[in-house]
Parts: sequence; structure tokens; C-alpha cells
Amino acid sequence: METIEAIGVNVPGLITQVVNLFLLLILLYFFLYKPVLRMFDQRSQRIKESLEQAEKMRLETTEGEEEIQRKLAEAREQGQTLIAQASEASARLRADGVKEAGRQADDILARARVEIQRERDEAIESVRREFGHLAITAAERVIRQSLDRQSHQTIIDEVLQQGGQQQNG
Repeated sequence: METIEAIGVNVPGLITQVVNLFLLLILLYFFLYKPVLRMFDQRSQRIKESLEQAEKMRLETTEGEEEIQRKLAEAREQGQTLIAQASEASARLRADGVKEAGRQADDILARARVEIQRERDEAIESVRREFGHLAITAAERVIRQSLDRQSHQTIIDEVLQQGGQQQNG
């Protein structure tokens, strides 16, 4: 001890400083380190939840697109059936050689085409409504902000217009 004091070290002062240093480290650990770690954990959890929500929206969108494709395929199939039926009726009537019967077959074919066009338009409109709703729901959840009805419609129209341009292009 005398040798330590001989080189100019104050032992009680040194012990006091070491104790103070440990107290400071303990205080920093509880009041700074732990809250910062907790904040990082919470942020990590929020990011994870956002990613899971985005994945869920992507899956819902994919399912919606598959449903749309299925409905369009059904509409095409029904249209082909109607056209085939109209064509068969037309062939039978032509075989009979009755001029009036031929005109009636043409009317059936025209109605079938109109019906096909109407069902196609209904299917496309249904698809647009579903896609618009899913897109708005996804956007609302991702940005956590609700838009008014006019903004919804404007966004839907823009997305559908862009989608139509991409399909045509």
C-alpha cells in the first residue's frame, strides 16, 4: 500500500472513482442501453408486421387475379357454347332452305354476341371493382391513411387506365 502511495496514487480516491465508474455504467445500462434496445426491438417488430401485411396483400391480389382469370375463362366458354349453339341452329335452318329460318339464326347469333359482350363487360367491370377495392385497401394499410371517396375513384381510374395501356401496349 505504501508503495502505491509512494508513486502518487491516492488509494481511497482511486476506489471512489472505480465505484463511481461502475455506478455510471450501471445507470447507463438501465436508463440508456435497455430503452434503446427496446426501441430497436419495437421498430423491428413493426417492420416485420408491415412486411407480413404487404405479403398478405400480395397474396390477396394474386388470388383476386386468379379469380378474375377464372371468371373470364368461364365467360369465354359460355360465349363459345352460345356461338356453337347459334351456329348449329343456323346450319339446321340453312339445311332446310328456309330463308326466314336463316334470318332467325343470324338473330340468335347476334344476340349471342351481344350477350357475350355484355357478360364480358360485366366480368371486366367486376374485376375492376375488385381490383380497385384491393388496391385501395392495400394502399390504406401500407400508408395507414384513408382517402375520401373522390380520391378513391380518381386512383382507381388512373390504375385501371394504366393497366389498360399496359395490356394494350
